Amino acid sequence: MANKPVMDDLASNSNFEQAVALHMDAAYNLARWLTRNDDDASDVAQESLLRALRFFDGFHGGAFRPWLLAIVRNTYLTWIRKNQPQALEPLEDDAESAGANPEELLLERVDGDRLRRALDELPREYREVIVLRELEELSYKEIAEIAGIPIGTVMSRLARARRRLQEAVAQGGVR
Repeated sequence: MANKPVMDDLASNSNFEQAVALHMDAAYNLARWLTRNDDDASDVAQESLLRALRFFDGFHGGAFRPWLLAIVRNTYLTWIRKNQPQALEPLEDDAESAGANPEELLLERVDGDRLRRALDELPREYREVIVLRELEELSYKEIAEIAGIPIGTVMSRLARARRRLQEAVAQGGVR
């Protein structure tokens, strides 16, 4: 007869695999947009899944996807500090606010490649929130929890990211 801790570990791993299977694409997608490189994204996503498995016992319910994406983000930040510390320069404080729904205007007027290039050129903090909101369809609250920032900061970064995307596509580059 198998001992209980081994059975609990197997059950825990099975639950983890089920939970992760639904969100692996989202984890890789976020890692890809943050690292801007397929190989680095694979490394970050894989390390994130290992960390998630290691700390799965500490996950006490709630939304698994934001929990996993927070791990991806934190793994990326660890990776970038080690591999490209110059990429962590702080954002300048933009005073302007964004116009109304520029992402819809962009999608109507611009081909996908140009928009992807503009998105790829955004500062990490802006790219991260816009990917989580527009591509992963997370709420402001979930993004705030993942990024460890106030909801107001999420909103201002989204507004600035949207404005920069709109300007970049109109002008052919990101400032």
